Amino acid sequence: MAALNIAFEAPDNSRGPTPSSTRPIDLVHLAKQTMGDKALEIEVLQIFARQARACLAELTDAGLHEVRAAAHKLKGAASAVGAHEIATIAGRLEEAPADSALVAQAGAAIVKAENFILKLCR
Repeated sequence: MAALNIAFEAPDNSRGPTPSSTRPIDLVHLAKQTMGDKALEIEVLQIFARQARACLAELTDAGLHEVRAAAHKLKGAASAVGAHEIATIAGRLEEAPADSALVAQAGAAIVKAENFILKLCR
């Protein structure tokens, strides 16, 4: 009887892993991109962190055309690793390159993602 209760109380995982909308990096998306290779995940995340930091520097020290190009590059890189918040902000920044509030939001999201990546690399 106890086994029957456990079966009915167990969570429904029939859909498999579900993407995370609360983490700075969607690890389910990243695992699909790297075919579950944990070493590759760490390497890709470290590359992304460096590229995101470089894009942030371009966003703060450039003209409108360069900001648009940096935002586009950031959006693509963030989408590839599952940094959905960064990709969304970068997409909006690509449309409104003069919006300094979006640059600040991008900076905050990048720092949050960098901290998350550092914790994963420990």
